[in-house]
Amino acid sequence: MRTKEDHMKNGQLKPCYNWQFSTNNQFVVNYTVTQTTTDTTTLIEHLESHKDQYGSYPETATADSGYGSEENYQFVEEKQIEGFIKFNYFHKEQTRKFKYDIFRRENHYYNPDQDCFYCPMGQKMQKIGEGKRKTSTGFEQKVSYYQAQNCQGCPLRWGCHKAKGERIIEVNHNLERHKQKARDLLLSPEGLEHRKQRPADVEATFGNIKQNKGFRRFMLKGKHKVEIETGLIALAHNLSKIRA
Repeated sequence: MRTKEDHMKNGQLKPCYNWQFSTNNQFVVNYTVTQTTTDTTTLIEHLESHKDQYGSYPETATADSGYGSEENYQFVEEKQIEGFIKFNYFHKEQTRKFKYDIFRRENHYYNPDQDCFYCPMGQKMQKIGEGKRKTSTGFEQKVSYYQAQNCQGCPLRWGCHKAKGERIIEVNHNLERHKQKARDLLLSPEGLEHRKQRPADVEATFGNIKQNKGFRRFMLKGKHKVEIETGLIALAHNLSKIRA
């Protein structure tokens, strides 16, 4: 990975591990170590680790937008976990600029009865097909394609699309359903409390370990040894919280 703190001062890729912590009142209650560069593919493994340790999945899970994916939303729904998990555009879509941008696909009106969208000019965009694709983890996603009937001479085409021919949009309806469910949870009074608590809880834990305890680099090599080292630093953090 590329690291924020580049001790070699050359910007090259370095062997790293991705830490995942679950905290409760700044106590580390679960941790996992992965070798993936993004957080998106680490959530399911982390929740499975929680089940292995405690015999059940957590009742709720709060996470930032780095964990918002269809696969993760599907997993927490199937395991009946109340997921306060942001998606990448959650904060951006709250802005006035986003809400009133008529050219954004997210703002096109969808008619579920006729399974069609309407473009900014009110033209019906009919469904022209479906497709499937798999993520890096093997999770299968289903997408639908909708095409406008006639974009030629449209006075709004300058801001709508630049491609030749008629505009085509791609929609993952299952993901949109999950995002709406997450949106309702995150904007609820309970969701606001979870969103305020998350950075004060888990981010403060990382800050204490890295800044106050000066732990910034692993001293051992190999995933198994790094997991042991992670457990020791988590234990030291929890013990210091009890003494405090």
